[in-house]
Amino acid sequence: QVQLVESGGGLVQTGGSLRLSCAASGIVYSLNDMGWYRQAPGKQRELVATISNSGRETTYAASVKGRFTISRDNAKSAVFLQMNSLKPESTALYYCTADSFDVDSPRYRTLWGQGTLVTVSS
Repeated sequence: QVQLVESGGGLVQTGGSLRLSCAASGIVYSLNDMGWYRQAPGKQRELVATISNSGRETTYAASVKGRFTISRDNAKSAVFLQMNSLKPESTALYYCTADSFDVDSPRYRTLWGQGTLVTVSS
């Protein structure tokens, strides 16, 4: 069974940077689109960024465009989120997602990680 494990969260000051990582473990047949979501306290979960299988197509939430960069390493079944110029409103639990091929279905299923906490102090 494929699982996603995030890392890289932590406490940073306003204007600082963090790099989040997410790796898929288990028997990975194929990963299609991957992405990052976040959920701030008292708010709904929102999309942060997505990246296609090839890595050539990316999308970003307007609030992070120009400051965050999503990338992936298919050889390692991993996705990353480089976050620069962090603001207090970036404080949230960040989740990675991946569309993983399930041979038993067979179809792609969206998997979620357990989340990694990012806290930006003012």
